[in-house]
Amino acid sequence: MAVPSSKAELMAAIGTTFAQLEADLDRVPRTLVRAQTLPGHVKNTMMSPAELVSYLIGWNEEVLTWHERRAAGLPDELPAAGIKWNQLGLLAQRYYDAYRDEQWEELRAHLESAKDSLLALIESHTDAELYGNQWYGKWTMGRMISLNSSSPYVNARGRLRVWLRAVPEHEADDLP
Repeated sequence: MAVPSSKAELMAAIGTTFAQLEADLDRVPRTLVRAQTLPGHVKNTMMSPAELVSYLIGWNEEVLTWHERRAAGLPDELPAAGIKWNQLGLLAQRYYDAYRDEQWEELRAHLESAKDSLLALIESHTDAELYGNQWYGKWTMGRMISLNSSSPYVNARGRLRVWLRAVPEHEADDLP
């Protein structure tokens, strides 16, 4: 999928990639949602499908926080409070921990809600606001949203599809 360069393209990219991701998440055996059998976001680590969803929730909500802080006139904290760009592994762990107690269905609903909030944020801005000016460093607002929503959805889907192909046969019986 091409990198979105307009409001319509960004909304379509998020909608399409999220729907594709959802279809793959529907295939995760319930017995494996907490099994740390997926390659993690840090080299030589493993994560569970639930942690993968937690990671996506975390990034989606982080984007919303960036915009809330700016709207309130507060200074930027990117990528997140107390985290530098070279510490994204720590941020991933923060996201895993933040949603550890949510059940699979709750995580899925939480991710959908976060995605819907991003779409509402995008809807509230014009093409010029989203893509007409630098918003953070060299990146436009729209590109920053894309980098932390539709792009990670594509990445997560790729991870899940590889993982689902490797699910042992006895676990595949649990697939819907």
